[in-house]
Amino acid sequence: MTDPLLAHATEYGRMYARSTSDSFSVPSITTVIGQQPHGLDGWFGYMGANSLASDPLLPGILGSPAKVRQAVSRAAKAAETYRDDAAKRGDRVHNYCEQVALRAMGRPHQMKEMREALAANGEEAFAARFDEWWELFGVEPVAPEVTVWNKAVGYAGTLDLVATINGRTCIIDYKTKGTSRDGTVKPLDDKVVMQLVAGMKAEESLVDPVAGEWEPWKHGDSPVLLAVAIGETEVRPMRANPDVLKHHWWKFCALRRVWEMSADTVSAGTALLPVAPPSLPATSLPPSGPALQVAAGT
Repeated sequence: MTDPLLAHATEYGRMYARSTSDSFSVPSITTVIGQQPHGLDGWFGYMGANSLASDPLLPGILGSPAKVRQAVSRAAKAAETYRDDAAKRGDRVHNYCEQVALRAMGRPHQMKEMREALAANGEEAFAARFDEWWELFGVEPVAPEVTVWNKAVGYAGTLDLVATINGRTCIIDYKTKGTSRDGTVKPLDDKVVMQLVAGMKAEESLVDPVAGEWEPWKHGDSPVLLAVAIGETEVRPMRANPDVLKHHWWKFCALRRVWEMSADTVSAGTALLPVAPPSLPATSLPPSGPALQVAAGT
């Protein structure tokens, strides 16, 4: 994802401010959703084991404990490295998608440069598939990378795109996905519906980040919520089921409360305090008790 001007990385997660001169005050939509447990222990274990097994240096280091430890250390970071690389790739794809929208709106853009950045990393297929989807669906961009705010619940976020498709207002979230074994784009996670419905439920959208100027949110009246999976072989748009939106909204609000309790706990102070051994009563001291008392400073 891109880095909005009003977003800040904090010990409480990603948070937003009302202007460039204000302090951050509410969590981001993704930070709130991040309160949900992930259950990725199996994947982390697999990534580490697979990295170690495929280490080209492994046959030559088995007789050296020090080199084996180095290999294990590299393997332990495999999942983290994969995650970071995927995030960078996602940023490059999102940047390209934003520039496509800006060009379509007749605004200054860097579409050529962003496509070259993808090509330099062997990722130009993502751009090609996105271009095909954009033309096929006749996307008419209204507001790319728009920052929104909800005061009642207390959160903010930046939406990838508001657009018109076939006469309907759509709130769109892009997800860069890998390719499955059958050559199709990997499926989306259902939690993207929480992200989309939180965007729909916004109350304000940003006009000027420096002045802190906001306006009433114009696109929350029954828009189509689209999660768009962008892969190297295809782009697959998925619509959030209108019948389940209220449930995902309630879940999001509950997670917002979880975030607040977690933040309160972090700021409350030190959770664990050291305990000194209790002093022995004078009547229970052994014959050398007075000397011990002096040594203890009592």
